[in-house]
Amino acid sequence: MAESLVHTFLGLFEGLKSIPYGKELTVFLISLMPILELRGGLIASALLGLKIVPAFIICLIGNLLPMPFILWFITPIFNKLKKTKHLSKLVNKIEKKALSKKDKIEKAEFWGLFFFVGIPLPGTGGWTGALIASLIDMDRKKALLAITCGVLLAGLIVGSLSFGLLKGITG
Repeated sequence: MAESLVHTFLGLFEGLKSIPYGKELTVFLISLMPILELRGGLIASALLGLKIVPAFIICLIGNLLPMPFILWFITPIFNKLKKTKHLSKLVNKIEKKALSKKDKIEKAEFWGLFFFVGIPLPGTGGWTGALIASLIDMDRKKALLAITCGVLLAGLIVGSLSFGLLKGITG
């Protein structure tokens, strides 16, 4: 699923390839997005032929950039949106989905959040981890550290697969 989403976004950002650092900008934008995050950025990096070290750094920055904003501001934003007629259902749905995964984090806090973000499975990652940490009122500094370490772990796993296995398959 992630690879097909990456291909879709690579198609959307096709025009960026022709500008200086366009491939890098494409990877950065993919890494910023929920669902794809660093994992999708690394897959895109491999498909675009970027070198692993600069790609890893670009993806890491792209994935971590939104985390402080989510941790510190999502709860007040959600509280305001819940008071609106048109967005309250959407916000409640997002909260419910995120909180359905809170047991994985709440019991072990730091380590739970670290492994939740770090093990690259569908529905996990920095965005969801930050949302859950914010909703359960986890210490934000501790959460940011756990998310950062988790993103690094996910990057090592996906990077080795993308630049090893994926390169071996696609040649």
